[in-house]
Amino acid sequence: MIRFLAAIAIFAGTLAAQEQVNPPLVVQAPPQPAGPSLVAFAQNPAAMHDFDEDPAVTRTMVDALVRTVAGKNDTASAWRTFVEPGDRVGIKVTTAGGPLFATRRGVVAAVVAGLKEAGVKSIFVWDKSADSLRACGFTPERIGCEIRAIEPPKGWDRDAVLQAPVLGKVIWGDLLFAEKVRDKNADPLSSKSHLCTILSRDVTKFINIAALSDEPGCGVAGTLHSAVVGNVDNWRRFTSSLDGGAAAIADLYADPLISGKCALHILDALAVVYAGGPSAQPGNSVIQTALYAGRDPVALDAIGLRLLEKWRADAALAPIGSKAAWLTALETADPKMIQLKAAK
Repeated sequence: MIRFLAAIAIFAGTLAAQEQVNPPLVVQAPPQPAGPSLVAFAQNPAAMHDFDEDPAVTRTMVDALVRTVAGKNDTASAWRTFVEPGDRVGIKVTTAGGPLFATRRGVVAAVVAGLKEAGVKSIFVWDKSADSLRACGFTPERIGCEIRAIEPPKGWDRDAVLQAPVLGKVIWGDLLFAEKVRDKNADPLSSKSHLCTILSRDVTKFINIAALSDEPGCGVAGTLHSAVVGNVDNWRRFTSSLDGGAAAIADLYADPLISGKCALHILDALAVVYAGGPSAQPGNSVIQTALYAGRDPVALDAIGLRLLEKWRADAALAPIGSKAAWLTALETADPKMIQLKAAK
């Protein structure tokens, strides 16, 4: 079995020559851990009252997670192991679950506060849809920083191309849609995706905070889904249960403009949809009151998958099973390759 991030044979890479609004960025994929991947976890029943978050509690949980992953005793020093004061830091959230199951605002506000304590001046939060961000309460006043969305099609970077050997039909909102409509002879299918300009040009580092849920095509919507599928056009081919496109998700994450910029992953498992996600499904949900954090998204998503399978079994639902085979085949998805540590 191959090591995660070394599996890039099917990956054509991002084009190196780019005309950027900001100065050119030099990024490198993070080195692989020598041993098991560290995943810190924090769980506190007081963090949630039904579907309402207690942000004071989740702030202490986030701070403890960051200190544990960084191996530091104070929060500001811990954050400075992930980012530097001069970085332009984006925070990727997921809002597909609506107000009840989106990334929790208190968790995001805790990250913003920690980054500011570490001296970072340039911070913003983003997801695909401005409407979804507003519906989930992500405003500058509540979060403490700028809020951005990926505005199609101009929000996609023509020079940042990710290619995988699975075809997807280009639809409205994808960068190439208008061109293919104008050309009557153009093939509506494409093996290309374009990265959002927020990630390719605007940030030097990003914190990925994914709200855990199941997903009908690729099985689990977690940190990899948020970092890859949430940031590219022509993304539906990676979540289709018909063509096996999910196998490309981890390979595309290996692009240095994604993995090389991701400083930390946080998996929000405070309230989780285990069937019918990632949209809101209160009847198929559980209040877990837990957060997980680490540098390895495979390890985090593997933990998330096992939780989802348990809750589905408890509800007498069919397992996710083969839909998540792309994830379980990766080496650091093996429980033996994960060091789970309580945050403190």
